[in-house]
Amino acid sequence: MREIRMVDLQSQYLNIKEEIDDAMRTVISSAAFIKGNEVGLFENELAEWLGVKHVISCGNGTDALQVALMALNTEPGDEIITSNFTFIATAEVIALLKLKPVLIDPDPLTFNITAEAIERAVTPKTKAIIPVHLFGQCAGMEEILALARDRGIAVIEDTAQATGAEYSFSDGSRVMAGTMGEIGCTSFFPSKNLGCFGDGGALFTSDDNLASMIRSITNHGMTKRYYHDHIGINSRLDTIQAAILRVKLKHLHHYNQARQELALMYDNAFKDIDGIEIPGRNNRSTHIFHQYTIKTDASLRDRLREHLAGKEIPSMIYYPVPLHRQKAYSWLGYNSSSFPVTEKLTSTVLSLPMHTEMMNEEAGFIISSVIEFFKNS
Repeated sequence: MREIRMVDLQSQYLNIKEEIDDAMRTVISSAAFIKGNEVGLFENELAEWLGVKHVISCGNGTDALQVALMALNTEPGDEIITSNFTFIATAEVIALLKLKPVLIDPDPLTFNITAEAIERAVTPKTKAIIPVHLFGQCAGMEEILALARDRGIAVIEDTAQATGAEYSFSDGSRVMAGTMGEIGCTSFFPSKNLGCFGDGGALFTSDDNLASMIRSITNHGMTKRYYHDHIGINSRLDTIQAAILRVKLKHLHHYNQARQELALMYDNAFKDIDGIEIPGRNNRSTHIFHQYTIKTDASLRDRLREHLAGKEIPSMIYYPVPLHRQKAYSWLGYNSSSFPVTEKLTSTVLSLPMHTEMMNEEAGFIISSVIEFFKNS
Protein backbone atom coordinates (compact mmCIF):
# COMPACT_ATOMS: atom_id res chain seq x y z
CA MET A 1 0.00 0.00 0.00
CA ARG A 2 1.30 3.45 -0.87
CA GLU A 3 1.79 6.26 1.64
CA ILE A 4 -1.47 7.68 2.96
CA ARG A 5 -1.66 11.45 2.61
CA MET A 6 -4.04 13.98 4.08
CA VAL A 7 -4.23 15.56 0.62
CA ASP A 8 -2.68 13.85 -2.41
CA LEU A 9 -1.96 16.61 -4.90
CA GLN A 10 0.84 14.68 -6.53
CA SER A 11 -1.43 11.82 -7.64
CA GLN A 12 -4.08 14.28 -8.76
CA TYR A 13 -1.51 16.04 -10.93
CA LEU A 14 -0.20 12.81 -12.44
CA ASN A 15 -3.72 11.81 -13.50
CA ILE A 16 -4.15 15.02 -15.51
CA LYS A 17 -0.47 15.68 -16.22
CA GLU A 18 -0.76 15.99 -19.97
CA GLU A 19 -3.59 18.54 -19.76
CA ILE A 20 -1.81 20.57 -17.09
CA ASP A 21 1.55 20.53 -18.82
CA ASP A 22 0.02 21.60 -22.13
CA ALA A 23 -1.81 24.47 -20.43
CA MET A 24 1.35 25.67 -18.71
CA ARG A 25 3.43 25.41 -21.89
CA THR A 26 0.89 27.55 -23.73
CA VAL A 27 1.31 30.34 -21.19
CA ILE A 28 5.09 30.05 -21.10
CA SER A 29 5.24 30.21 -24.89
CA SER A 30 3.09 33.34 -24.92
CA ALA A 31 5.15 34.98 -22.12
CA ALA A 32 1.91 36.71 -21.00
CA PHE A 33 2.45 35.85 -17.35
CA ILE A 34 0.29 38.64 -15.92
CA LYS A 35 -3.22 39.40 -17.24
CA GLY A 36 -2.82 36.90 -20.04
CA ASN A 37 -5.75 35.59 -22.03
CA GLU A 38 -6.24 32.57 -19.76
CA VAL A 39 -7.28 34.78 -16.84
CA GLY A 40 -10.34 36.19 -18.58
CA LEU A 41 -11.24 32.80 -20.01
CA PHE A 42 -11.11 31.21 -16.56
CA GLU A 43 -13.22 33.96 -15.02
CA ASN A 44 -15.87 33.52 -17.70
CA GLU A 45 -15.87 29.72 -17.44
CA LEU A 46 -16.14 29.76 -13.66
CA ALA A 47 -18.93 32.35 -13.82
CA GLU A 48 -20.88 30.09 -16.18
CA TRP A 49 -20.20 27.03 -14.02
CA LEU A 50 -21.44 28.84 -10.90
CA GLY A 51 -24.36 30.59 -12.56
CA VAL A 52 -23.20 34.04 -11.47
CA LYS A 53 -22.77 37.15 -13.62
CA HIS A 54 -19.24 38.16 -12.61
CA VAL A 55 -16.14 36.36 -11.38
CA ILE A 56 -13.19 38.60 -10.56
CA SER A 57 -9.98 36.73 -9.81
CA CYS A 58 -7.38 37.96 -7.34
CA GLY A 59 -4.17 36.93 -5.59
CA ASN A 60 -5.58 34.72 -2.83
CA GLY A 61 -8.65 34.03 -0.72
CA THR A 62 -7.63 36.43 2.03
CA ASP A 63 -7.39 39.26 -0.50
CA ALA A 64 -10.83 38.30 -1.78
CA LEU A 65 -12.35 38.83 1.67
CA GLN A 66 -10.53 42.13 2.14
CA VAL A 67 -11.58 43.43 -1.26
CA ALA A 68 -15.19 42.43 -0.59
CA LEU A 69 -15.24 44.51 2.58
CA MET A 70 -13.58 47.42 0.80
CA ALA A 71 -16.09 47.26 -2.04
CA LEU A 72 -18.96 47.63 0.44
CA ASN A 73 -17.55 50.97 1.63
CA THR A 74 -17.06 49.85 5.20
CA GLU A 75 -15.74 52.40 7.67
CA PRO A 76 -13.61 52.03 10.83
CA GLY A 77 -15.78 50.88 13.70
CA ASP A 78 -18.32 49.04 11.55
CA GLU A 79 -19.13 45.60 12.93
CA ILE A 80 -18.81 42.43 10.87
CA ILE A 81 -20.42 39.25 12.22
CA THR A 82 -18.68 35.95 11.51
CA SER A 83 -17.92 32.55 12.97
CA ASN A 84 -15.53 32.02 15.85
CA PHE A 85 -14.76 28.54 14.47
CA THR A 86 -12.86 29.16 11.25
CA PHE A 87 -9.44 29.95 9.82
CA ILE A 88 -7.95 33.24 10.96
CA ALA A 89 -8.19 34.96 7.56
CA THR A 90 -11.89 35.74 7.97
CA ALA A 91 -11.35 37.80 11.13
CA GLU A 92 -7.93 39.03 10.01
CA VAL A 93 -9.19 41.13 7.11
CA ILE A 94 -11.90 42.64 9.29
CA ALA A 95 -9.31 43.80 11.81
CA LEU A 96 -6.88 45.00 9.12
CA LEU A 97 -9.51 47.41 7.84
CA LYS A 98 -10.09 48.68 11.41
CA LEU A 99 -13.51 47.12 11.51
CA LYS A 100 -14.70 45.10 14.50
CA PRO A 101 -15.02 41.32 14.23
CA VAL A 102 -18.13 40.17 16.08
CA LEU A 103 -17.63 36.47 16.72
CA ILE A 104 -20.43 33.97 17.27
CA ASP A 105 -20.67 30.27 18.03
CA PRO A 106 -21.46 27.89 15.15
CA ASP A 107 -24.08 25.19 15.10
CA PRO A 108 -22.47 22.14 16.78
CA LEU A 109 -23.72 19.71 14.11
CA THR A 110 -22.90 21.51 10.84
CA PHE A 111 -20.08 23.78 12.16
CA ASN A 112 -21.75 26.74 10.41
CA ILE A 113 -23.27 29.88 11.90
CA THR A 114 -27.06 30.24 12.02
CA ALA A 115 -29.51 33.09 11.58
CA GLU A 116 -30.56 32.72 15.22
CA ALA A 117 -27.02 33.28 16.50
CA ILE A 118 -26.48 36.13 14.05
CA GLU A 119 -29.65 37.89 15.13
CA ARG A 120 -28.48 37.95 18.75
CA ALA A 121 -25.26 39.67 17.64
CA VAL A 122 -26.75 42.35 15.37
CA THR A 123 -26.39 45.97 16.51
CA PRO A 124 -26.94 49.32 14.77
CA LYS A 125 -23.23 49.16 13.82
CA THR A 126 -23.51 45.86 11.96
CA LYS A 127 -22.42 46.39 8.36
CA ALA A 128 -22.02 42.84 7.05
CA ILE A 129 -22.29 39.15 7.87
CA ILE A 130 -19.67 36.68 6.69
CA PRO A 131 -21.03 33.13 6.87
CA VAL A 132 -18.19 30.65 6.38
CA HIS A 133 -19.34 27.53 4.51
CA LEU A 134 -17.06 25.36 6.60
CA PHE A 135 -15.67 21.97 5.55
CA GLY A 136 -17.75 21.84 2.34
CA GLN A 137 -21.42 22.63 3.00
CA CYS A 138 -23.44 25.83 3.05
CA ALA A 139 -24.74 27.60 6.10
CA GLY A 140 -28.51 28.13 6.38
CA MET A 141 -28.52 30.85 3.76
CA GLU A 142 -32.28 31.30 3.26
CA GLU A 143 -32.74 32.38 6.87
CA ILE A 144 -29.48 34.38 6.94
CA LEU A 145 -30.38 36.28 3.76
CA ALA A 146 -33.89 37.05 5.04
CA LEU A 147 -32.48 38.45 8.29
CA ALA A 148 -29.85 40.47 6.46
CA ARG A 149 -32.32 42.00 4.01
CA ASP A 150 -34.73 42.91 6.79
CA ARG A 151 -31.93 44.72 8.60
CA GLY A 152 -30.19 46.23 5.57
CA ILE A 153 -27.01 44.23 6.19
CA ALA A 154 -24.75 42.92 3.42
CA VAL A 155 -23.79 39.23 3.17
CA ILE A 156 -20.32 38.12 2.07
CA GLU A 157 -20.04 34.36 1.64
CA ASP A 158 -16.70 32.79 2.51
CA THR A 159 -16.85 29.75 0.27
CA ALA A 160 -13.15 28.84 0.23
CA GLN A 161 -14.00 25.32 1.40
CA ALA A 162 -17.26 24.86 -0.46
CA THR A 163 -16.85 25.86 -4.12
CA GLY A 164 -19.23 23.52 -5.91
CA ALA A 165 -21.66 22.92 -3.05
CA GLU A 166 -25.32 23.56 -3.95
CA TYR A 167 -27.97 25.12 -1.73
CA SER A 168 -31.72 24.51 -2.09
CA PHE A 169 -34.23 27.21 -1.16
CA SER A 170 -37.73 26.41 0.07
CA ASP A 171 -39.18 27.39 -3.32
CA GLY A 172 -37.18 24.57 -4.92
CA SER A 173 -34.52 26.75 -6.56
CA ARG A 174 -30.94 25.53 -6.34
CA VAL A 175 -27.86 27.74 -6.45
CA MET A 176 -24.13 27.39 -5.94
CA ALA A 177 -22.28 28.38 -2.80
CA GLY A 178 -20.89 31.88 -3.10
CA THR A 179 -23.65 33.18 -5.39
CA MET A 180 -26.34 34.03 -2.81
CA GLY A 181 -25.02 37.04 -0.92
CA GLU A 182 -23.93 40.38 -2.31
CA ILE A 183 -20.42 38.95 -2.78
CA GLY A 184 -18.92 35.46 -2.62
CA CYS A 185 -15.24 34.87 -1.93
CA THR A 186 -13.07 31.84 -2.52
CA SER A 187 -9.50 30.61 -2.38
CA PHE A 188 -7.65 28.51 -4.93
CA PHE A 189 -5.00 27.37 -2.45
CA PRO A 190 -3.62 24.06 -3.76
CA SER A 191 -5.46 21.85 -1.26
CA LYS A 192 -8.90 23.35 -1.96
CA ASN A 193 -11.47 21.39 -3.96
CA LEU A 194 -10.62 23.72 -6.85
CA GLY A 195 -6.97 24.54 -6.28
CA CYS A 196 -4.12 25.90 -8.36
CA PHE A 197 -0.36 25.34 -8.04
CA GLY A 198 0.25 28.41 -5.90
CA ASP A 199 -1.91 31.15 -4.44
CA GLY A 200 -5.08 32.41 -6.02
CA GLY A 201 -8.58 33.58 -5.20
CA ALA A 202 -11.73 35.12 -6.63
CA LEU A 203 -14.84 37.11 -5.85
CA PHE A 204 -18.32 36.39 -7.26
CA THR A 205 -21.22 38.81 -7.70
CA SER A 206 -24.18 39.44 -9.97
CA ASP A 207 -24.21 43.16 -9.12
CA ASP A 208 -22.66 45.15 -11.99
CA ASN A 209 -21.70 48.09 -9.76
CA LEU A 210 -20.04 45.88 -7.19
CA ALA A 211 -18.21 43.99 -9.92
CA SER A 212 -16.86 47.25 -11.33
CA MET A 213 -15.73 48.39 -7.89
CA ILE A 214 -14.07 45.03 -7.15
CA ARG A 215 -12.17 45.03 -10.44
CA SER A 216 -10.95 48.54 -9.69
CA ILE A 217 -9.88 47.75 -6.12
CA THR A 218 -7.89 44.68 -7.15
CA ASN A 219 -6.05 46.79 -9.74
CA HIS A 220 -4.73 49.67 -7.58
CA GLY A 221 -8.09 51.42 -7.64
CA MET A 222 -7.86 52.11 -11.36
CA THR A 223 -10.85 52.47 -13.66
CA LYS A 224 -8.61 53.60 -16.54
CA ARG A 225 -4.85 53.13 -16.73
CA TYR A 226 -3.09 55.61 -14.44
CA TYR A 227 -6.42 57.05 -13.24
CA HIS A 228 -7.07 55.93 -9.67
CA ASP A 229 -10.62 56.62 -8.54
CA HIS A 230 -10.49 54.41 -5.43
CA ILE A 231 -8.01 53.26 -2.81
CA GLY A 232 -7.01 49.84 -4.06
CA ILE A 233 -4.51 47.04 -3.76
CA ASN A 234 -2.49 44.93 -6.17
CA SER A 235 -4.08 41.50 -6.17
CA ARG A 236 -4.26 39.36 -9.30
CA LEU A 237 -4.32 35.77 -10.42
CA ASP A 238 -1.31 35.07 -12.62
CA THR A 239 -1.83 33.52 -16.03
CA ILE A 240 -0.20 30.17 -15.30
CA GLN A 241 -2.49 29.65 -12.30
CA ALA A 242 -5.52 30.59 -14.40
CA ALA A 243 -4.50 28.06 -17.06
CA ILE A 244 -4.17 25.34 -14.41
CA LEU A 245 -7.55 26.24 -12.92
CA ARG A 246 -9.20 26.06 -16.35
CA VAL A 247 -8.07 22.44 -16.60
CA LYS A 248 -9.08 21.55 -13.05
CA LEU A 249 -12.48 23.23 -13.36
CA LYS A 250 -13.34 20.64 -16.04
CA HIS A 251 -12.72 17.92 -13.44
CA LEU A 252 -14.27 19.64 -10.41
CA HIS A 253 -17.61 17.83 -10.57
CA HIS A 254 -15.77 14.49 -10.65
CA TYR A 255 -13.46 15.59 -7.83
CA ASN A 256 -16.39 16.55 -5.62
CA GLN A 257 -18.14 13.26 -6.39
CA ALA A 258 -15.00 11.34 -5.39
CA ARG A 259 -14.94 13.19 -2.07
CA GLN A 260 -18.62 12.45 -1.50
CA GLU A 261 -18.08 8.75 -2.23
CA LEU A 262 -15.22 8.57 0.26
CA ALA A 263 -17.32 10.42 2.85
CA LEU A 264 -20.11 7.87 2.35
CA MET A 265 -17.65 5.04 2.99
CA TYR A 266 -16.58 6.76 6.21
CA ASP A 267 -20.21 7.42 7.20
CA ASN A 268 -21.30 3.83 6.70
CA ALA A 269 -18.32 2.51 8.63
CA PHE A 270 -18.53 4.91 11.58
CA LYS A 271 -22.21 5.71 12.05
CA ASP A 272 -22.83 2.85 14.51
CA ILE A 273 -19.51 3.01 16.34
CA ASP A 274 -19.86 4.18 19.93
CA GLY A 275 -17.65 7.19 20.53
CA ILE A 276 -17.72 8.59 16.98
CA GLU A 277 -20.04 11.32 15.76
CA ILE A 278 -19.97 11.58 11.98
CA PRO A 279 -20.27 15.01 10.30
CA GLY A 280 -23.72 16.57 10.56
CA ARG A 281 -25.51 17.67 7.42
CA ASN A 282 -27.54 20.71 6.47
CA ASN A 283 -30.38 19.09 4.51
CA ARG A 284 -30.63 22.19 2.31
CA SER A 285 -27.04 21.90 1.10
CA THR A 286 -24.95 19.34 -0.68
CA HIS A 287 -21.66 18.58 1.05
CA ILE A 288 -18.46 18.42 -1.00
CA PHE A 289 -16.22 17.44 1.92
CA HIS A 290 -13.24 19.71 1.77
CA GLN A 291 -12.69 18.04 5.11
CA TYR A 292 -14.25 14.96 6.70
CA THR A 293 -14.41 15.94 10.35
CA ILE A 294 -15.59 13.60 13.07
CA LYS A 295 -16.17 14.37 16.73
CA THR A 296 -15.26 12.23 19.69
CA ASP A 297 -14.87 12.67 23.42
CA ALA A 298 -12.17 15.15 24.41
CA SER A 299 -10.48 12.46 26.49
CA LEU A 300 -10.13 10.26 23.38
CA ARG A 301 -9.40 12.70 20.55
CA ASP A 302 -5.67 13.14 21.06
CA ARG A 303 -5.21 9.45 21.81
CA LEU A 304 -7.00 8.59 18.56
CA ARG A 305 -4.69 10.91 16.69
CA GLU A 306 -1.64 9.26 18.25
CA HIS A 307 -3.04 5.83 17.37
CA LEU A 308 -3.45 6.83 13.74
CA ALA A 309 -0.01 8.42 13.60
CA GLY A 310 1.44 5.15 14.86
CA LYS A 311 -0.04 3.51 11.75
CA GLU A 312 1.30 6.35 9.54
CA ILE A 313 -2.18 7.75 8.98
CA PRO A 314 -2.23 11.57 9.04
CA SER A 315 -5.03 13.55 10.66
CA MET A 316 -5.59 17.22 11.43
CA ILE A 317 -7.31 19.35 14.04
CA TYR A 318 -9.27 22.20 12.45
CA TYR A 319 -9.09 24.39 14.54
CA PRO A 320 -7.13 23.88 17.78
CA VAL A 321 -7.22 27.50 19.01
CA PRO A 322 -10.39 29.52 18.36
CA LEU A 323 -10.26 33.15 17.29
CA HIS A 324 -11.29 34.57 20.67
CA ARG A 325 -8.29 32.91 22.34
CA GLN A 326 -5.74 34.15 19.82
CA LYS A 327 -3.35 36.71 21.33
CA ALA A 328 -3.75 39.06 18.37
CA TYR A 329 -7.50 39.33 19.08
CA SER A 330 -7.40 39.72 22.86
CA TRP A 331 -8.48 43.34 22.38
CA LEU A 332 -11.96 42.12 21.50
CA GLY A 333 -12.43 41.29 25.18
CA TYR A 334 -14.11 37.92 24.76
CA ASN A 335 -13.89 35.12 27.29
CA SER A 336 -14.30 31.40 26.76
CA SER A 337 -17.63 31.22 28.58
CA SER A 338 -19.14 33.19 25.70
CA PHE A 339 -18.40 30.38 23.24
CA PRO A 340 -19.35 26.98 24.70
CA VAL A 341 -19.83 25.34 21.29
CA THR A 342 -16.52 26.55 19.88
CA GLU A 343 -14.65 25.56 23.03
CA LYS A 344 -16.09 22.04 22.85
CA LEU A 345 -15.36 21.68 19.15
CA THR A 346 -11.69 22.62 19.54
CA SER A 347 -11.22 19.66 21.90
CA THR A 348 -13.35 17.08 20.10
CA VAL A 349 -12.96 17.46 16.30
CA LEU A 350 -10.57 15.47 14.13
CA SER A 351 -10.32 15.53 10.34
CA LEU A 352 -9.42 12.33 8.52
CA PRO A 353 -7.62 12.02 5.16
CA MET A 354 -9.87 13.31 2.39
CA HIS A 355 -8.85 13.71 -1.22
CA THR A 356 -9.84 12.82 -4.76
CA GLU A 357 -7.29 10.08 -5.40
CA MET A 358 -7.95 7.88 -2.36
CA MET A 359 -7.83 4.17 -3.18
CA ASN A 360 -10.20 1.68 -1.57
CA GLU A 361 -7.31 -0.12 0.09
CA GLU A 362 -6.17 3.11 1.75
CA ALA A 363 -9.68 4.05 2.84
CA GLY A 364 -10.22 0.57 4.24
CA PHE A 365 -7.02 0.77 6.27
CA ILE A 366 -8.01 4.16 7.70
CA ILE A 367 -11.47 2.88 8.60
CA SER A 368 -10.24 -0.31 10.23
CA SER A 369 -7.62 1.61 12.20
CA VAL A 370 -10.19 4.06 13.56
CA ILE A 371 -12.61 1.26 14.49
CA GLU A 372 -9.80 -0.71 16.13
CA PHE A 373 -9.08 2.23 18.41
CA PHE A 374 -12.66 2.59 19.61
CA LYS A 375 -13.12 -1.14 20.12
CA ASN A 376 -10.07 -1.18 22.36
CA SER A 377 -10.84 2.05 24.23
